[in-house]
Amino acid sequence: MIKVILCDDHALIRRGIRDTLADAADIDVVGEAGDYGELRTLLRGLGDPPACDVLVLDINMPGRSGLDVLHVLKDEGSALRVLIVSMYPEDQYAIRALRAGAFGYVNKGGDPQQLVQAVRTVAQGRKYVTPEIAQMLVESLTAPVTEQAHQKLSDRELQTLVMIASGKRLSDIAEELTLSPKTVSVYRARVLEKLGLSNNSELTVYAIRNGLVAN
Repeated sequence: MIKVILCDDHALIRRGIRDTLADAADIDVVGEAGDYGELRTLLRGLGDPPACDVLVLDINMPGRSGLDVLHVLKDEGSALRVLIVSMYPEDQYAIRALRAGAFGYVNKGGDPQQLVQAVRTVAQGRKYVTPEIAQMLVESLTAPVTEQAHQKLSDRELQTLVMIASGKRLSDIAEELTLSPKTVSVYRARVLEKLGLSNNSELTVYAIRNGLVAN
């Protein structure tokens, strides 16, 4: 039996994923978390190492993002296999997530059976990539390097960009990420500099045009 933990801040999304996985006789959802804090508590309750095969993780969460969680697990040497399930399209976050240690990346809008197959693949210790991601990987190896400006941002800088473009104030971002407002301002300044932009309005337009946030 494949034991799975779900981590997504939207209860309805977790329920949908749970219902999808419940149709598979070989998969058992053993826990759910809405943020990083709940996830840590849940993992501690499952022993050391946790009695879990796959963590199904969202990228966009309050506090520590899914990318942050990937880095923490990697730094801790965790053997937990992570499958990212996100609303964001593959071309924006898949490669970044895989580089951060994810075993796979699935879009929430995809075929539910794709999610089941992804969990089974990741549980076996193999990487799961969609045909779209596979094509991106091939192109990255064979085509001239033409990175978009935001691909040069660090994970935290990208998270700051997305949150600003989503209409959040710096004070709100600081509270959500448990950072000081000054630190968030530094991230914002770095993002503006790297993207060659001047203000939050331009950041928002950039994020929408590049599919980083919904229009």
